[in-house]
Amino acid sequence: MKISYNWLKQYISFDLTPEVTAEYLTNCGLEVEGISTYETIKGGLRGLVVGEVLTCENHPDSDHLHITTVDVGAETPLNIVCGAANVAQGQKVIVATIGTTLYDGEEAFTIKKSKLRGVVSEGMICAEDEIGVGTSHDGIMVLDPSVAVGTPAAKLFNVETDTIFEIGLTPNRSDAISHFGVARDLQAALKTHNIPCSAPILPIGHEFSNTKKCPIDITILNKQACPRYTGMTISGITVTESPAWLQNRLKSIGVRPVNNIVDVTQFVMFEIGQPLHAFDTDRIAGNQVIVKNLPTGTPFTTLDGNEIKLDENDLMICNAKEGMCIAGVYGGLDSGVTETTKNVFLESAYFNPVNIRKTSKRHNLKTDAAFRYERGCDPEITIYAIRRAANLIKDIAGGLTSEITDVYPAEIKREKIILRYDDINRIAGKSIDKQEIINILLSLGMDISSPIANKEQIAVSVPLYRVDVTRPIDLIEEILRIYGYNNIEIPDTLHYSLNIQSEKNYRPLQNRISNYLASNGFFEVMNNSLTKEIYAERFDFIDEKASIKLLNPLSNELSVMRQTLLFGGLENINHNFNNKRFNLKLFEFGKIYNLNNEVDSTASVTERYVENEFLAVFTTGNNQIDSWKAKGVKNDFFYLKNMVENIFRLLNIPIPQIETNEDPRFLNHLSYMVDGQCLCTIGVVMPTILKQFDLKKEVCYAEINTKILYESANSNITYAQIPNYPSVERDLALVVDENVTYATLEKIAYKFGGKLLKNVSLFDVYEGDKVGAGKKSYALNFILQHAEKTLTDDDITKFMNKLIAAFEREAQAKLR
Repeated sequence: MKISYNWLKQYISFDLTPEVTAEYLTNCGLEVEGISTYETIKGGLRGLVVGEVLTCENHPDSDHLHITTVDVGAETPLNIVCGAANVAQGQKVIVATIGTTLYDGEEAFTIKKSKLRGVVSEGMICAEDEIGVGTSHDGIMVLDPSVAVGTPAAKLFNVETDTIFEIGLTPNRSDAISHFGVARDLQAALKTHNIPCSAPILPIGHEFSNTKKCPIDITILNKQACPRYTGMTISGITVTESPAWLQNRLKSIGVRPVNNIVDVTQFVMFEIGQPLHAFDTDRIAGNQVIVKNLPTGTPFTTLDGNEIKLDENDLMICNAKEGMCIAGVYGGLDSGVTETTKNVFLESAYFNPVNIRKTSKRHNLKTDAAFRYERGCDPEITIYAIRRAANLIKDIAGGLTSEITDVYPAEIKREKIILRYDDINRIAGKSIDKQEIINILLSLGMDISSPIANKEQIAVSVPLYRVDVTRPIDLIEEILRIYGYNNIEIPDTLHYSLNIQSEKNYRPLQNRISNYLASNGFFEVMNNSLTKEIYAERFDFIDEKASIKLLNPLSNELSVMRQTLLFGGLENINHNFNNKRFNLKLFEFGKIYNLNNEVDSTASVTERYVENEFLAVFTTGNNQIDSWKAKGVKNDFFYLKNMVENIFRLLNIPIPQIETNEDPRFLNHLSYMVDGQCLCTIGVVMPTILKQFDLKKEVCYAEINTKILYESANSNITYAQIPNYPSVERDLALVVDENVTYATLEKIAYKFGGKLLKNVSLFDVYEGDKVGAGKKSYALNFILQHAEKTLTDDDITKFMNKLIAAFEREAQAKLR
């Protein structure tokens, strides 16, 4: 939010530099994130002065240039070559001296001493468009002869320089979304710190005389969405450009002036925080303003010419025939003020913040009015705001005002809060003088009942513009931010309490895994737990009924809680691909969320909403780039499988049982099972899924349930003596049906191998004519070892025969 320093000083008198003012604003909770300078004319006309043309002669080598000498108040006149046809001796002109920077839009150039056709030129005589005071380029600007030589152009043209504060306003501070609101906070802070300043004064909104009844009837049909609506008409106005002072005020905070009527409504909004809207009275059919909702699908053309389809929950400002404006959000094309408008109807209303916020987000319409309404405006200020705007319009556009019509069916009451002094001191950590507390609250516009200093508590009536102050702790926060957190001393003693956790702390295990992956070239990512609702529509493996939807999402991109970590990782990969990074290894520890539809709404929150943590690991591209020594190694399925099994070994977990089931996420995959629960699933992501993320390269993905992983971890390590007897290796080539996996054979080997079998590995797979159709051959390596003796040939033969029999019986395998 932009706040003008000069504008601010119209409501509060103080003598501080902008930099010191920014410190006080930041210390009282209005954090100044940046300070910039605004000038009504870019460059501030620095280096430009009034000069008098002493001589003017034709250039001997040009048919259009003139050689002049110009007095600018310096010791010696300047020699300037000028190309303007209207330059003449005796004129008072604007001169850009050497070193002056002139601007042409965003481009700038500096005046230098130069030669033109062999003649030295020591400056430039300027036209009005060249210095930004007009648009004409017909010739140089000729001034009134009475203007003194050497007068700075900035003084002649009344260039105003302003300091603009960029304030990072928190969403709860709707009271400070205006210059007057900031002035109110600033004076409270300055008074508390004994800095001389005046109380903030609202500009006087004069009562109107000789008014007649407003010709527009106002009806509110949806009183919940519109608790108050104030309106009046001004007839016989002239729509034209705004005066310079009004344009400069708006331009200083980055607002583009439109015309004098619209600019006044904008000015009042940025002045006191109340949005206003001006309708062309002659376009209000039936002379009726009706505040109501229209059916879903009703077309409406906004002020910028775009047609949208309304929702039944959108509040509309309608005439007798149709909608004219989306209440508090956006005006309509056919009811706004134009150059031909002669009569206007002014609207000053209070709308329900929730309704405005939902409509604004529903149609993606972000406006200054919606920004204020959705945070909560002051329902008590509507009449003052409309009177203030009407006075300004009469001053700059003429016209006759009607009476004000104020429809306020049920008055909104102020919040009353009982505040104990002991609570303030306990929260603050120090004792604050009671009278100082009262002064702070009064300076913030609070009303206090019986503010007697020796009482234990006070009753505070909170003004309606403070929608965020509803509890005693809120009042304490207000007191402390104005009192100054820097004024609260740090105590010499430190109080602490021990926190004994009943649950196991698995953070060290997570850190071990993170360190292991990072040391192997993986990058950790952290994605938002909110994701797109459209994913549930695109992918069948997302249960739409189990989606947890946000009631008031920030955007459609962040509207539901995620049910998988897959999409976030694919978005990361897409982002890196777009930035030419194709070799990626990523991991993320994150939670996924599901709605438990098996329980009813009366169940507890923890029963209705299920939260589980997973570790997601992604690989794509090559593990290393090509070099003269070796080609790049692909980050394929088997590389990821090895990394996952190394994580199991890191936590001293035996390699779990492997199963293969249908999974729509993967082209091919396997799952590691522990006690019937899925510990991990690894696979190659389906190309149809990758296509939705514009990914054309293969992506491998592993998803590990961290709860099962941590519970399976074994911290009890048993050490055994290194065997004194040698191991023996044997190989078998087994022919099996093509649907038999290596995992099946490995499981059989360990089941029947007993203590002698130390390791099984696969070193070759063959499918072809030599093994027959529908068959495949696995070549397996077995390592045998006895702890207490050297194995004999008979021992080995007996063992291998037992193993072969097991393969034949369990997998119908045959030796090749």
